[in-house]
Amino acid sequence: MRYVTRLTSAALLSTGLMLSLTACGGLTDNVIEGVIGNEVEQFSEGAQEQLREALGGVDFTTDGTLPAGFPSDVPLVSEDVVRGGTAAGGAGWAAQVRVPDASAFADAQAQLEAAGYSASGVSADADAGFGIFTSPDYRVVLTVAQETDAHLATYIVTPA
Repeated sequence: MRYVTRLTSAALLSTGLMLSLTACGGLTDNVIEGVIGNEVEQFSEGAQEQLREALGGVDFTTDGTLPAGFPSDVPLVSEDVVRGGTAAGGAGWAAQVRVPDASAFADAQAQLEAAGYSASGVSADADAGFGIFTSPDYRVVLTVAQETDAHLATYIVTPA
């Protein structure tokens, strides 16, 4: 139960932050309701649908490639891309990459900081991690958590 609570909390926090960063705050209740309503096994599909609705039509890739226009100066902790998405009107991008375990959050944080991003709101333990990273050009909301049978790092990137 602790794992489910942590996963749901991380999802809600990252989704809520993403919504506020992209000025879609009016849809927060629908996103929260949708994420909580999904079982853990369906989290990925439910989150995709809620993000798609919140960002006004996000097309997700599932072919192992990053979405078109994903900023090249946002370092990813893994090249094993699971899915990605681009928001309408250049409002932002999302990418999920497969990582070995939750300790990958520390590696992702180090990569972002080495690339010039400043960290805030960082919280991590043996099971999950969350943080916000900013540069003059972009804001990155990063979460690392276990999803069903794999650990995933989720990057939500918006223009600064």
